[in-house]
Amino acid sequence: MRKVMLSVGVDIGTSTTQLVFSRLTMENRAGSSLAPQVRIVGKEVVYRSPVYFTPLRSEDEIDAEEAARIIRQEYRAAGVSPQEVETGAVIITGETARKRNAAGVLEQLSGLAGDFVVAAAGPALESVLSARGAGIDRLSASLGTTVVNLDIGGGTSNLAVYDCGELRGVSCLDLGGRLVKVAQGRITYVYPKLGALAAARGIRLEAGGAADRAALYRVCALMAGQLAQALRLEPRDGCHEGLYTNGGAPLPEGRPIRAVTFSGGVADCIYQENGGDCFRYGDIGVLLGQAVRENAALRTLKWLRPEETIRATVVGAGAHTTEVSGSTIRCSHGCLPLRDLPVLKVGEEASPEGVEASIRKQLPLYLPEGAPLALALHGGQYTGFAALQGLAVAIVRGADALVKSAYPVVLVLEADIGKALGNAVNALLGGGKALVCIDGIRVQGGEYIDIGMPLAEGSAVPVVLKTLVFNT
Repeated sequence: MRKVMLSVGVDIGTSTTQLVFSRLTMENRAGSSLAPQVRIVGKEVVYRSPVYFTPLRSEDEIDAEEAARIIRQEYRAAGVSPQEVETGAVIITGETARKRNAAGVLEQLSGLAGDFVVAAAGPALESVLSARGAGIDRLSASLGTTVVNLDIGGGTSNLAVYDCGELRGVSCLDLGGRLVKVAQGRITYVYPKLGALAAARGIRLEAGGAADRAALYRVCALMAGQLAQALRLEPRDGCHEGLYTNGGAPLPEGRPIRAVTFSGGVADCIYQENGGDCFRYGDIGVLLGQAVRENAALRTLKWLRPEETIRATVVGAGAHTTEVSGSTIRCSHGCLPLRDLPVLKVGEEASPEGVEASIRKQLPLYLPEGAPLALALHGGQYTGFAALQGLAVAIVRGADALVKSAYPVVLVLEADIGKALGNAVNALLGGGKALVCIDGIRVQGGEYIDIGMPLAEGSAVPVVLKTLVFNT
């Protein structure tokens, strides 16, 4: 079995908007006498749009009509219709995700971009997409070391650390090249957090003031220093904690970072010196690139160049949001596809009693939403027949309210037990309840998933992992 799907990535960022189309090739890698092992074996970007400035009506509102016009125009340029697109992501990133009409714009663009394309935003997902789009997972694996990708955009800087190819942590700070805007020699906008950071160092930074290169370089040097602090290359000061997006957490402790790559709109200003007017983009992105390039602490790391810089996030959205479920799954006929399923992450997996209690405790938080949900657990310790039967009983008892609802029971497992557990649960439900049980997928609470139509004669399904949590 071999199937090719067309995927789209649309990224509406603080400074720029762009689109890519990718071809994802899925193939059954198992022999004819073995259980199917469907995997994504090829990812190829087949069309890249020009990079547009993100259209805005005002400081707090996206120009939805112009954004939609750009996307329609690029579909025509690529020779693609929305009906041809089977997966991918439409994402609003960085400072743009704070605009008051961001959710509405995503809803409009999601419909334009294809039936199975998802609307997604959120700093954690952004960090992963930009790093994978830049190829940091593969770079880290090939070098056998710890690499961090700094995706520095207009409004935020997304951090993702990979250690020998494995993701070790993500983080995001409100630092970027468009947090100060400049026009005709004057400052026209200052992001409040950046104004406070500058004030704490005795730098006056206010809208209406003169765009003094030396003073604004000092502000950019402060931002570069904060990035070094985020990587634990310098001691963290009293301003640092307040710079994390949405009050998020720093990178977790782990092996020391050995190498760094840069992506995002500011990356090209980091890897090469930029002469001429430093305010030519109407912001301080060029100066921020210079400040990062000249930061001594960041220079203690080995600098590498990624596969993608300014296009890293959109390539990640188009080529790296889709996974394929494991080889043994169970899906009731006619209940797929499913979209926007919130993930209830089951805790206390050591015993069936713990599984039941965890589901029963969390379920009331989800069912009032009026939509299906997915119960996610690892399940690796439940391998024997008796253990699987006990787990099935715990799930059915704990999810009693879900079983009695009109929604299907959706189970997402890491361990390769989807078909066996699905059969056990189905028997307990009497065969009269819609049931989806997939495996080989790792998700976290707070994420959302889409599950597409079955592939390979029903032995696998495409799954999109995402988050619908907007910056505030």
